[in-house]
Amino acid sequence: MGKKRIATSEENAESKSADGSESGKSAKGRKKKIQRLISPRLYITASYNNTSVTLTDSKGNVIAWCTSGSLGFKGPKKATPFAASKVVETLLEKIGGIELDSVSVFVQGVGSGRDSALRAFASKGIDIRSLHDITPIPHNGCRPRKARRV
Repeated sequence: MGKKRIATSEENAESKSADGSESGKSAKGRKKKIQRLISPRLYITASYNNTSVTLTDSKGNVIAWCTSGSLGFKGPKKATPFAASKVVETLLEKIGGIELDSVSVFVQGVGSGRDSALRAFASKGIDIRSLHDITPIPHNGCRPRKARRV
């Protein structure tokens, strides 16, 4: 049971011809418009357990995302460099109609997939404009426990 599409009155008027029959054009028959993003951002999150890649526009709206868990990798195989490269390939397939010339890359985490995801993205011919490491670093740590009195 999936979601049902609710057609508005404008769509109904366009899809029906003068005699009331449905027109021959389907949603699959239309050509996709090729979009161009102004300044896209690529977020690579590589933890010890998983690798996730997210593509956003300059405002932060998510365009496409993919994780190694969603590709079927299970357990410790999710954090491997091979899984990270497959995640990037799947993400680029998802955004097939969008042109990417140069992107800003933000890398977070200490997992083994961070370098291979970046290399897989660069090998597809996409220019990396800037590279930022946004891994959180503790400055002074947590407050220590109270000293034990004996």
